[in-house]
Amino acid sequence: MLNEKVTNLLNEQINKELYSAYLYLDMSNYYLNEGLDGFSNWFKVQAQEERDHAMIFMEYLQNNSHSITLSEIKSPNISFVNNKTPLDESLKHEQYVTASIHNIYDEAFKIKDFRTMQFLDWFIKEQGEEEKNAEDLIKKYELYGSDAKGLYMLDSELGTRVYAAPSLVL
Repeated sequence: MLNEKVTNLLNEQINKELYSAYLYLDMSNYYLNEGLDGFSNWFKVQAQEERDHAMIFMEYLQNNSHSITLSEIKSPNISFVNNKTPLDESLKHEQYVTASIHNIYDEAFKIKDFRTMQFLDWFIKEQGEEEKNAEDLIKKYELYGSDAKGLYMLDSELGTRVYAAPSLVL
């Protein structure tokens, strides 16, 4: 049986992951409206990953005999003033999610909940990758985004991203 505080934090993380999917769908829609289909695709794939992260947290709780408490998912409220804004906001959001997962890990560590710590190890590694991907995308945009041909090439590159389900065994 998991500790009540850790269980509550894991339940809250489900909501944060689902919000992440909403946020990335909002960004995908922004780029689609701007005619940047590749950027739109990149964020649509990102939304699918976040949804899967929520499902993994749900499965972990269920596998440990805990029920899920889903709460309301707020709508994203970010004004995109230019094509770089969603990129900056996605990095900021990934850093927020990383801090949240670290907080759960810290609580699990305090009570020696090794099972949850091991479970979260995958997410800690994943968040490192998520932050690096966001940082790399910002760097590429800063290098090529102000040039129409460069932006076209970057958009084309991002359009090739395909969804791959996570391979985490619980």
